[in-house]
Amino acid sequence: MLWSGGAGSLAPVSGVSVAVIGDRRKEYVEQDSIETALAHSSARLGIPFELEWLPTDSLPGRAAERLDGADAVWCAPGSPYASLEGALEGIGFARTHGRPFLGTCAGFQHGVLEVARNVLGAQDAAHREYGDGGDLFIDELLCSLVGQTLDVAIVDPDTEALLGAAQTTETYYCRFGLDERHRDPLASAGLHVVGVDVADGSTRIMRLAGHPFFYLTLFVPHAASTPERPHPLVSGFLAAAAHVVGRV
Repeated sequence: MLWSGGAGSLAPVSGVSVAVIGDRRKEYVEQDSIETALAHSSARLGIPFELEWLPTDSLPGRAAERLDGADAVWCAPGSPYASLEGALEGIGFARTHGRPFLGTCAGFQHGVLEVARNVLGAQDAAHREYGDGGDLFIDELLCSLVGQTLDVAIVDPDTEALLGAAQTTETYYCRFGLDERHRDPLASAGLHVVGVDVADGSTRIMRLAGHPFFYLTLFVPHAASTPERPHPLVSGFLAAAAHVVGRV
């Protein structure tokens, strides 16, 4: 669907291309809200967009082909994915080709794995949801965050400028997160913690240095978006996509 931003109802037009990596589920709010949130930001910014879902099992060996026409890439909630390798290959394409990238919930988790394996060089970096083998960069949280709304402190000036605040309140739908022992090694690979839980300091937002726009959020920012208050992370992502094609 192609949407144009502006006053009144949204109308179909040509626009920037957003590819969403994920295995689509019916009536799954964590996925359904992606297009809705992009429409909110589109209306506010006046940046039209086109969205296409790419199943993870369509990407192994074909990520460059499938994503070459995308101006930006979003890795969606909804793991375990049908193809772990397909998700990582798609994320790697966005990282190495300078495409604006947003990974939310499961997208956060798999973004960490991609950087760990292919930048840090930890080839056995693993995710607990796929089994117990390897070096668990993503492990099950001591307390599930499913359905919780918590405060996040921003610890990076660029991210604070993007959000327009030093603290944000966000909603989670996940049981897995970063094993905090890997924070420093990931930072050495350029993936920095830029937002932490106010209560315990655990990682909630990460950003890849030197990339036009590469954000990972353990929470689901799109679920909080409204027409009156589009989420600034989603707006920043859409604006970065527009910049890729020279619209802004």
